[in-house]
Amino acid sequence: MTEKVATHGENWDQRLGFLMHDVSRLRRKVFDEVMKPEGITRSQWWVMAHLSRHDGMSQSDLADVLDLGRAALGGLVDRLEALGFVRRGADDQDRRTKLVLLTPEGRAMIERMRVKSDVMSEAILQGLNAEQRHQLADMLGIVKRNLLAFDTSRA
Repeated sequence: MTEKVATHGENWDQRLGFLMHDVSRLRRKVFDEVMKPEGITRSQWWVMAHLSRHDGMSQSDLADVLDLGRAALGGLVDRLEALGFVRRGADDQDRRTKLVLLTPEGRAMIERMRVKSDVMSEAILQGLNAEQRHQLADMLGIVKRNLLAFDTSRA
C-alpha cells in the first residue's frame, strides 16, 4: 500500500498538476515561436523529431506512436513531403506499407531544430547547476513512469 505524503495541508495534486501543465505549455509555446521563422508547425516538428530517432517507420505505426489518427498524420506527412522534409517509400517486406523517411533537407531542418532547442534549453534551465538538472530529469522520469503504470481503476 502506498502512503500519501502531505505537508501542512498543501494540495500537491493541484499544485504539481498546474505547474507541470504550465511548464509544458509554456515550453511548447516558446519553441513554437523559436521555430516560426523556419516555417514549421508544432505538429510538423513533433513528427520530424520522432522520425529523427526512428526514421523509416510505417505511416500507421507513426500515427499510433504519436497518438494521432491516420488521416491526421497523413495530412501532416503530405505537408512535410511538399516542403521537401520527408518522403514516402515502400517497405521492401510489404509493398502496401508506406514508410516515412527524412530527406537530406529534413535532416538539415532537424539539425537546425536541435541547435535552437539547445539554446532554448540553456535559457530555460538557467539557474540550475548540472546536478540539479540531472535531479530534475530523474524526478520527472519517475513521475512519467508512475503515470504510465497508473491503474485508473484505483482512482
